[in-house]
Amino acid sequence: MPVHALGRQIAFPLVEMAEPDGLLAVGGDLSPARLIHAYTLGIFPWYGPGAPILWWSPDPRLVLFPEDLHIPRSLRRVLNSGRFCVTYDTCFDEVIAACANTSRRQGPGTWLVPEMQQAYCLLHQAGVAHSVEVWEKNDLVGGLYGLALGRAFFGESMFHARANASKVALVDLIGILRAWKFQLVDCQQTTEHMLRHGAREIPRQLFLKLLQQALEEPSLVGPWTDASGGGHPRTR
Repeated sequence: MPVHALGRQIAFPLVEMAEPDGLLAVGGDLSPARLIHAYTLGIFPWYGPGAPILWWSPDPRLVLFPEDLHIPRSLRRVLNSGRFCVTYDTCFDEVIAACANTSRRQGPGTWLVPEMQQAYCLLHQAGVAHSVEVWEKNDLVGGLYGLALGRAFFGESMFHARANASKVALVDLIGILRAWKFQLVDCQQTTEHMLRHGAREIPRQLFLKLLQQALEEPSLVGPWTDASGGGHPRTR
């Protein structure tokens, strides 16, 4: 089945037309309108330097339901130690840059090319993309970022410069999302790390059904800077 080439119109083929590996379409742009439309359809961009924009919708899909979060005993000790402080939306640009520069087992995190970083920074300015920051004293040592639409959170990337810092970001975020009655966290691609924390694979069609239910709820827009203190953003 040929991969669909996108034009200027903000539209995507049916996700059922994706290749077995999840590749659905190529081309288009990373405008905020197209990105938001893609996420509402269960589609996300992922590509490397020098490549065209590639759009994906894997089957199965890795999802973490907030109530299923697993916290290992060793991580609970870290959380209770008071070593780290967590904030939200205080330095989104620094978090996404750190995610891009994080070394991974398969090589540097260069899939976050500059135009991708710029696109998500625009979504952050629009109150759609959010960051979680983990601090050790005055040093930014871990974090993650993603999108919030309706009561669905789309996790994009995380980083750590200290052991367990990104896990602390995840646990704190899930606690906030649970309090705000978020229904699911889209983890996009299956990793052992997220499986260990309670995420599970579900069929794409079930994911899309659950996603649409979550999107029927009002979105929380604007900065989440008061989240760690129990604050609640406005709805839209």
